[in-house]
Order: sequence, then structure tokens, then C-alpha cells
Amino acid sequence: MSTANAPLSGNQKRRMKSAARLYAVQALFQMEQSGQTSKEVVGEFLDHRFGASYEGDEMVDGDIGLFRKLVDNAVNYQAPIDQMTDRALVAKWPISRIDPTLRGLFRAAGAELAYSGTPPKVVITEFVDIARAFFPEGREPKFVNAVLDHMAREARPEAF
Repeated sequence: MSTANAPLSGNQKRRMKSAARLYAVQALFQMEQSGQTSKEVVGEFLDHRFGASYEGDEMVDGDIGLFRKLVDNAVNYQAPIDQMTDRALVAKWPISRIDPTLRGLFRAAGAELAYSGTPPKVVITEFVDIARAFFPEGREPKFVNAVLDHMAREARPEAF
């Protein structure tokens, strides 16, 4: 019996949204490092990463709509997102000086905070989890939490 057309459970939808956020951070990082356009990188991710298998480990399918929206909004609204991030960072550390992975993370999170209806606490939790995945031993997750909390309060003050 095929489950291809079976409706997704709430847990499956959450995992797909989480995967889309992770893929968006990776795509933004790749764009910055390679100089590729968002169209090129999004196409590559959809063709080769979503649901792909690597050494027997299957990648989770991501929520394609959320992935596209995060990447597109992070690119289209990069200047205001970066300015919001800069205001949340210590004055001596503008976004241009921080780790490129964190830069991609702040841009994707900023896009979701400022240009979606997702509750800010959900966005913060999800992106702190992504920071933990990239920096399991470091202080970066606490740093990400503090910066995103500041950004969320600016972008969506009514949610607090």
C-alpha cells in the first residue's frame, strides 16, 4: 500500500519545516561562498538535497514553500535584515565580521521573523537548534538566542 498520497502528520510537517530552515541557512551560506544566484542554489537544493541519500543516510524532505520563501526573502530584503541584525549585535561586531554560517542563519531567521506569520518564539527555538547543529561545542547557540530575541522584539513587538 502506497503512502505517497497520505496526509502528513503534524510531526512530519514540523520536521519538514525544520529541514527547510536548515537548508535555507546552508543555501545562503553557499550563495555567499560561491557567488551563485539564489535561483541556481535553490534549484540545486531542490534537485540534489531534498530527500537525497548520502552514505545510506536519507535527508529529510524539506517544506519547499518555506525554503523558497526564506531564501527569497533573505535575498530580497537582505539590507533591512542585515541592519536589524547589526542593531542586535554588539557595536564592534557588525554582521560583515561574524562567521558566514551565522550570517546565513541570521538572514534566514530575520526573513522569517520579519516577513512571515510564524510566532517569534518558534523561529528563535528553531534557529537556536540549527546553531546547535553547526556549533555543538561552542557558545554560538546562546549568542544566536540573544541576537534573535533582540531581532524578534524589533520585528514583532506585539508578540511580546
